[in-house]
Amino acid sequence: VGETALEVDRRGGKGIAVQVDHANDEQVAALFEQVARECGRLDILVNNAIAIPVELTQPGPFWQKPISNWEMIDVGLRSNYTAAWHASKIMVPQKSGLIVALSGYVGVTYTYNVIFGTCKTATDRMARDMAIELKPHNVASLSLWQGFTYTERAQENLKTVPGMASQLNSAVGSSVEFPGRVIASLARDPYIMKRSGGTFINAELAAEYGITDIDGRTIPSLRAERGAPIWVPV
Repeated sequence: VGETALEVDRRGGKGIAVQVDHANDEQVAALFEQVARECGRLDILVNNAIAIPVELTQPGPFWQKPISNWEMIDVGLRSNYTAAWHASKIMVPQKSGLIVALSGYVGVTYTYNVIFGTCKTATDRMARDMAIELKPHNVASLSLWQGFTYTERAQENLKTVPGMASQLNSAVGSSVEFPGRVIASLARDPYIMKRSGGTFINAELAAEYGITDIDGRTIPSLRAERGAPIWVPV
């Protein structure tokens, strides 16, 4: 987080690094109290944190994996709810804001294991139902499907998980900054409330907003191969 904050500074912003355990409600509450105290407002919340157990990418059915894998629901779904709960208490009074939940094609297509799919499917639905309750207050909530993203963990999986590299066409993967570019465009969209409640594919929004990845590549939508979002704007 320190390196990320420094990168924000280098790009002309003001990065503030705060280490938070999203399984700890007190730490999460303290973060939002700090934001309200130091900034006086909150414009964007991106919910992307999720616990990733080692067993996620290992072969085997759910009954052969530890029940502790449920931690993906605790930090990955419940944590999204908790952060959005705190964010809404700041955004609703100011009558503006954008809450984005990062999900993926796994919302409709089997990927990795049972709990991971359950978590992401519920993430999409939760973003939609939050949108219904936030709509009267001009606060938007939506879910984004980001596809394969070259995070540090993902790159390690390509090296260590048998068969994973051969199953992935490198052209479909994006940098970690690509979804950020899409979210930045959403935040600037004066008609963002017309999208609230929907689930969107990052690649398709990028095409609409005229966005490429940091290397200039156009990231393809995998709608035809992996499935289409269920939820439309409310």
